[in-house]
Amino acid sequence: MAAAMLFLSSPSGAFASASAPDTPGGDQEQTEFYFGGVITFDGEPVADVVISVDGGGFEAETITDAEGKWRLYVPEKDEYTLVVDEDTLPDGVIVDPAQLPEGMQPNSGTTASFDVEFGATGTKIVNLFLGEGERLTTSFWDQFSERLISGVNFGLLLALAAVGVSLIFGTTGLTNFAHAEMLTFGAIIALVFANMGLPMWLVIPIVIVFGAAFGWALDAGLWRPLRRKGLGLVQLMIVSIGLSLAVRYTYQFFIGGGTYQLPGAGAPRDIRVGPIAVSWIDLLSMGISIVLLLTVAFWLLRTRIGKATRAISDNPGLAAASGINVDRVIRIVWVLSASLAAVAGILWAYFRPGVKWDMGVQVLLLIFAAVTLGGLGTAFGALIGSLIVGILVELSTLLGIPPDMKYVGALAVLIIILLVRPQGLLGRKERLG
Repeated sequence: MAAAMLFLSSPSGAFASASAPDTPGGDQEQTEFYFGGVITFDGEPVADVVISVDGGGFEAETITDAEGKWRLYVPEKDEYTLVVDEDTLPDGVIVDPAQLPEGMQPNSGTTASFDVEFGATGTKIVNLFLGEGERLTTSFWDQFSERLISGVNFGLLLALAAVGVSLIFGTTGLTNFAHAEMLTFGAIIALVFANMGLPMWLVIPIVIVFGAAFGWALDAGLWRPLRRKGLGLVQLMIVSIGLSLAVRYTYQFFIGGGTYQLPGAGAPRDIRVGPIAVSWIDLLSMGISIVLLLTVAFWLLRTRIGKATRAISDNPGLAAASGINVDRVIRIVWVLSASLAAVAGILWAYFRPGVKWDMGVQVLLLIFAAVTLGGLGTAFGALIGSLIVGILVELSTLLGIPPDMKYVGALAVLIIILLVRPQGLLGRKERLG
């Protein structure tokens, strides 16, 4: 038998790794939250056991020392999935499920993965016992199915933001780096109203309204005057970078550098369909994304403003000559794009999970990758590109890519696709010169 005492905490978005500490924490960055403990079997310490933690975008691992001791610092208090690498345990030894603390169960398909969360304090002690037994593993296809659904969920929320980026680029030619802050804006507004005690079904429409107002203010106060000044696209892009930095650090000034949770974040994945486990938050997120994307598709294909938007994307000069009020359509596009980004910010806060001052910029390159992959200026291309990027990101770790490099695979595929088809999947070839 063996006991492992664990002290727990929360995520941040970085990857930490350290060998077992001779002094507490070793060379890790010390925080007020940490895992720690000792692993023994039949009263003897077990060295070189790999222990990892995953939750809210933070992933880390460490190993036990010669005395079976280990410690791992994490940035914040939150819920985690704790995994003991059974390949590093002695032969025929597992974490004994019968000896787990009351209310704690191993995750499906394994005996060494557990969901653990804090109580009232910043540390939590969990005693794990090693015993003889047969190791359970989750098949490749079961893992593939579950991560595929997670990738679709991620891709759909990326699509909400990517469609807005694509519409703005199509109508104005602007590559808007400040779009990341529109996502963060939506999540912060949701946090403010949720902390007032309002239910999320009421918070989401409020966020849409605030997001629309934010988009209107940006276009009326900044982008339209700059367009009338005749600034070039490169100058406008540089302005968007400066705006992104200014707004981002304004967020940090007001909400600080911590991570805050929306109501229901970290909901257990207790809804099962075969090998696939999802939470009610996942289902609701995918449902909201699909409804909004179908609404945008109907707006583009069936409404006069939507048809005018497509006309401006095809040929702004001809659209203006035919009587279309280009400035008015662009204003509506900014309002729509900011609203979609605000909702995407809420869904991203649940997917991470957590609201943070720089959360939008963490997915900005993936949004640009999705837009470029689908075809610049095409809303439907942005949707296809987002789904591809989301699925690739979630499946990448299954293919052996380290978790802290999972975004690299999606960007590599982007480069390969553009080498073969420079205009993107749904884009049109254009003459140069």
